[in-house]
Amino acid sequence: MSRTDLIADAFTMIRNAIMAGKDNLDVPASGTIKAILEILKKENYIDNFKHIEDKKQGVFRVYLKYLSGESAIRNIRRVSRPGLRLYVKHDKVKPVLRGRGLAIISTSKGIMTDTQARQQKIGGEVIGYIW
Repeated sequence: MSRTDLIADAFTMIRNAIMAGKDNLDVPASGTIKAILEILKKENYIDNFKHIEDKKQGVFRVYLKYLSGESAIRNIRRVSRPGLRLYVKHDKVKPVLRGRGLAIISTSKGIMTDTQARQQKIGGEVIGYIW
């Protein structure tokens, strides 16, 4: 079965694993997913992730982070999607929840957070919001 929106599927898998109280989950591997997971790890939303080879594209095993029984990820939402892309200019990049969350933006210089995009004065496609 082919997937249309791998990022939305990965976000849904993370949401479902958090609601089920899982410690880890497997998401399909891709370059974009790897960049998003690196940002989530750097911003302390997940503990770690590692690439596991299979006979296809591979999977990333994501280890979720819990703080005193509560997930570090309160909500994760896909903003831009294949049917409706959302682009922002560098001066229109808004902080998520007054800086308590983060937006993941795909720019010409790679995938980065909203803070990095504002500092480098780069706009791009808003992939999703996490808080």
